Amino acid sequence: MSLLSPKWGLGRSLVALGPMLLLAPFIALKQHYSLPEPQTALTDARTDLPQISEARILGFAKHLSEDIGYRTVGTYEHALADAWMVEQAEAAQRNCERVVRESGRKLECEVWRQQGSGTHRFDMMSKRLYKSYQNLTNIVVRVSDGTPAGKEHALLLNAHLDSTLPSPGAADDAISVGIMLDCIRVLVDTPGWSPAHAAIFLFNHAEESLQDGSHLFSTQHPVAHTVRAVINLEAAGSTGRELLFQATSEEMVEAYSHVPRPFGTIFANDVFNSGVLLSDTDFRQFEEYLNVPGLDIAIVGNSYLYHMRKDLVENIEAGVAQNMGENTLALIRHLTAPGSALPQLINDGPGHKKKKMQMVYFGLMSHFFMYRFATAKVLYGALLASALALTRPVWGEQARGMLAVGVGIVGSMGAPNVVALVMHRVLGKGMSWFAGGHFAAIRLYGPVTLLDEKSVYAAIVLLQAAAAFGIQLLGVGSAAAFFISGLPIFGSLLLNNVALTTRKGEVSLWAYALGQFLPLLTGTLIMVPTVEVFVPLTGRLGNAPADNIVATLIAFLGSQALPLAIPFAHRFGRKALQKAVLVLTVATVANMAIYARRDVFDDMHQKRLFVLHLENVTTHEHHLHIAAADGAPGFHELVQAITSDFAGLQTSAVPVVMDDYNSDWDPLYPFSAFLSPYKIELPTDTGYASPWIAPGTSFALTAVNDVTDLAAGTRSFTLQVDHPGLIWTVIAFDAHVLKWNLDNNPPAEFARHHVKEASYYKADTWTLELIVQLPAGGAGEGIAFNFIGLQEKAMWPGKRAVKAQGGPAMVLFERLDAWLEEKTGGTVDATLLGCVAGSVVV
Repeated sequence: MSLLSPKWGLGRSLVALGPMLLLAPFIALKQHYSLPEPQTALTDARTDLPQISEARILGFAKHLSEDIGYRTVGTYEHALADAWMVEQAEAAQRNCERVVRESGRKLECEVWRQQGSGTHRFDMMSKRLYKSYQNLTNIVVRVSDGTPAGKEHALLLNAHLDSTLPSPGAADDAISVGIMLDCIRVLVDTPGWSPAHAAIFLFNHAEESLQDGSHLFSTQHPVAHTVRAVINLEAAGSTGRELLFQATSEEMVEAYSHVPRPFGTIFANDVFNSGVLLSDTDFRQFEEYLNVPGLDIAIVGNSYLYHMRKDLVENIEAGVAQNMGENTLALIRHLTAPGSALPQLINDGPGHKKKKMQMVYFGLMSHFFMYRFATAKVLYGALLASALALTRPVWGEQARGMLAVGVGIVGSMGAPNVVALVMHRVLGKGMSWFAGGHFAAIRLYGPVTLLDEKSVYAAIVLLQAAAAFGIQLLGVGSAAAFFISGLPIFGSLLLNNVALTTRKGEVSLWAYALGQFLPLLTGTLIMVPTVEVFVPLTGRLGNAPADNIVATLIAFLGSQALPLAIPFAHRFGRKALQKAVLVLTVATVANMAIYARRDVFDDMHQKRLFVLHLENVTTHEHHLHIAAADGAPGFHELVQAITSDFAGLQTSAVPVVMDDYNSDWDPLYPFSAFLSPYKIELPTDTGYASPWIAPGTSFALTAVNDVTDLAAGTRSFTLQVDHPGLIWTVIAFDAHVLKWNLDNNPPAEFARHHVKEASYYKADTWTLELIVQLPAGGAGEGIAFNFIGLQEKAMWPGKRAVKAQGGPAMVLFERLDAWLEEKTGGTVDATLLGCVAGSVVV
């Protein structure tokens, strides 16, 4: 019996299609995980030309993340990184001057250490938030041909030197700092190279404190107005190819198509811009304040280590730095060359919205495809018209087929969610997929997505074509995913009708093989990076239904990768389908049994725990605050064990409501909304004398130039916040603000306000100028302010070397960290922060 006959049974048909079902994902995965050979030499032995050196890049990353260490804004280590970066920039400048002297090339390297203060609004998670920063720094290197014309239009490259609370930040973002330094070296040392347009390298020093450094550059640096486009280098992981996850102009996408190994899709761009991922980068500041287009590029694989202690060079995959470095170098060369599109991207300044990008782009294997939305509408419309014409003789049957497909899709989305609910609610094993990585989630929820699916082949063609055309009409470039699936299925159906079938109405196995190969290939290429990002981050969304989110995501992506599963299941009749359903049900139940026995976390897929040791200078109480950013089982029991061993048997952990008035967690506001906190009272040493209330060292809020105008019903004053030894201070208060120095648009009502500060090391004072509406009936009793800050010397393990200066918080943290390591087997990564807080009426 030949492949042209549809009479083979399910088993024999699967064997025949097996090579295709295995080859497509194999090719996709091989391509996805392919990285270049890491280079150690600074020059290519074959050409004697300078080359990107991964060894040099990782050397920089290791120095920043391990020799200097945790570079949280405001810490001593942050200042050390600043001094080191100035040395590196000046060394690059000296090398540039040497090259000019020896070769006479048209080349100039300029260095600035920018320092300044400012404020900006930073809305996040539907919360209005304000930032204030004092004496923060940026290190800026401009490479140009030395002429005014060569400096008129510039490409900006950005990476941040600081790391988050508390993480060594080898991937996020020290590796990007190393890449930019090595790109400067290669460009300057390349004989004959001279840029037609300048390249500005911004080593910004405050991204993790909500993008203060990029705001400082964008609003205050003297060369910021020359920037025409930006390339932002980031990391949310430590393995694999870096992903182009945001592009905002057709010219920049075209430039990206020239890199050696492009990896980006309009799908990733649409997902990021949808706000589904609660993440942001410095790119936001450049868009808002410079109004320039650009590319946002990040390492995303293995994002389980994102913002964790194990973000170390030893956990960065070999080839990652080489790949990102070579792609970045290619972008710089292309955009600074004569004939570049850079001068066309004129900076109109903030407030002048640029035209929204209307280009579809995606990488497929070693090729990069791009076309305009207008072309997409024509292509997708032609496919839909052709599909309608091809299926016209059986439109009545296709209507029933589409109904069946719709039912099948609902079933494929619903069944995994039932499994997720059973795992989470019934078996109490939510997030059982977390420790196994993103493929574990696919294994758990994948088989069940094929249940209840039956329809006909042509209905799939119509639905894919209609989805592509309809979604594209809405201006969503991700419609390309349906076109890429629908086109080969249409072609296989057309070929089937013309040449493959032996009897009218039959579908050949060849049609399945030809129609399914490309969707499975592209579906795998979309699914893998998507789950690489979503699975780890979904596991940190607090009480959000992480299991259902992941199940739905895998069901949707799986159905797109295997669009012909429904007609294939329909092919063999009711009895065969019932047997298949039974087999898949057994496989799903077996999977659930296996996963129910698994631990949720392990030493490389850790639970993130947030622990605050809080001293209240108003009530003189000490408390331990503990919270988790996931909904996995076992957290309550862990808190009770900590309470018993560290606070005594007579103390109990109290669950606390998390809202805008829970000021104990304001250092993490508004991310704190994801946390499930407990509060534990700690005993206080009777001999303890607080250093935070002594003259000269006190954490204090005072009103300066305080004037009340009863006739106007207003009060104006300058709030002065003194916080010696404390960083990342936050104030929260309720008032009807009429005017302040934060922006020109305070809420036109009585409201809760949060203002967060981040400043350079030992910048211990900041101010807020306010004019407020007096309450009805008079001057009132003042405004109640909650205030809190982090002890610069009390962050574990970042301040382990000076633990003796961290007071009671560090004594407790050292014991607690060792306890957690022993009790949990290294499956918990704890963020341990010493805090000082209080309240005052001003």
